[in-house]
Amino acid sequence: MKCLELSKELSIKKVAFITGTAGFIGFHLANHLLTNNWRVVGLDAITEYYDVNLKKDRHKILCNNKNFHGHTGFIQDNKLLEELCDKYNPNVIIHLAAQAGVRYSIDNPRSYVEANLVGTFNILELARKYIPDHFLMASTSSVYGNNKNMPFDENQKCDNPISFYAATKKSNEVMAHSYSHLFKIPITMFRFFTVYGPWGRPDMALFKFTKNILSGNPIDIYNYGQMKRDFTNIDDLVKAIGLMINVIPLNPEKRKHGIDYDSISNTAPYRIVNIGSSKPVSLMSYISELEKALGIVSQKNFLDMQDGDVEETSSNTELLHSLTGFRAQKDIQQGISEFVSWYKSYYK
Repeated sequence: MKCLELSKELSIKKVAFITGTAGFIGFHLANHLLTNNWRVVGLDAITEYYDVNLKKDRHKILCNNKNFHGHTGFIQDNKLLEELCDKYNPNVIIHLAAQAGVRYSIDNPRSYVEANLVGTFNILELARKYIPDHFLMASTSSVYGNNKNMPFDENQKCDNPISFYAATKKSNEVMAHSYSHLFKIPITMFRFFTVYGPWGRPDMALFKFTKNILSGNPIDIYNYGQMKRDFTNIDDLVKAIGLMINVIPLNPEKRKHGIDYDSISNTAPYRIVNIGSSKPVSLMSYISELEKALGIVSQKNFLDMQDGDVEETSSNTELLHSLTGFRAQKDIQQGISEFVSWYKSYYK
């Protein structure tokens, strides 16, 4: 897919190069930046991990905006990456493309090596060559593993991931820090907490629950429902990222003051930031809100805990608030209602 050629206006707008723009978060972030007068260069491989039509439809919406330049390709393709940066000269690079999913990583680990390790290495090499004003990258709350010290904060030790997906994301954080230190690349890593909302991923719980309930099928509830998640609405997430673009980590010698609980590195222009709601919700309460929005009581199939999963997540987002003044605003009632409305409209 190639939506628009470079125009003469490109030089007067800030340009963001985003990987994964046909994905759930990438689509919403690209849309958010486009509405704030950015030009967005999007790259996505449109893989078959889940429904490719959903991915294509997301990209089609973005392509309706004259400031979006959509391309299809893999982040393992170094030549393509360099061609895009040579052509569009982005101010910021936002790396969201990844092989997602905790359970899928157990049976298909090689795809995580290729996308999350090799692919991210290529994007880091791209940043090394072009040195953007700011390089931002997605990590995950899964790196906190089975930590029982709630809420999770960015300075906690995260050396014991319990899924291979989390291990690749922790590796990304470490790889990025080394590049930030060696080549003075300003890098911000985001740890996302269970993101949900319209145009969400079919492999996520809300999507699967909604599909099964409307189809009259039972929903699988793991750990017998004894779970809590820091559910983060997509609108809050992209607003936070949009604000963080302008919070550029400085080299250590240029810092005049700091925040006591900042995660910024002592040796590099590198920072880790949680993005979550800071309001964990029990899984059963989440399902109850979905049933209210659908007007249907679900059939429930209670199961043991899945491998690689954790009982609870909870985000400390004080650093995000100190840096941007932002706190998550949308509650789950509104967020679930918006998802249900989108789902019924999209699938009719």
